[in-house]
Amino acid sequence: MIQSIIYLLLLFILLAAFFAVFASNLISSLIALSILSSNLVVLFVILQAPDVALAEVVIASGITTGFFIITIDKTGGRR
Repeated sequence: MIQSIIYLLLLFILLAAFFAVFASNLISSLIALSILSSNLVVLFVILQAPDVALAEVVIASGITTGFFIITIDKTGGRR
């Protein structure tokens, strides 16, 4: 049962990564990147690595997403 949940999470991570790379809108890419990070957090918790999950929440989901939002806002969302 756990194995199938892990495979499903890995599939969601892969789909979010492809969408983040190939999206035409910067905000859509940022949302996909946040979804990827949250799926990684869930995966790390399932794999019993809470310290890595906590670092992923703080760094990738929190700080990096915040910096990207500020940067996209300051540059006007130009590519």
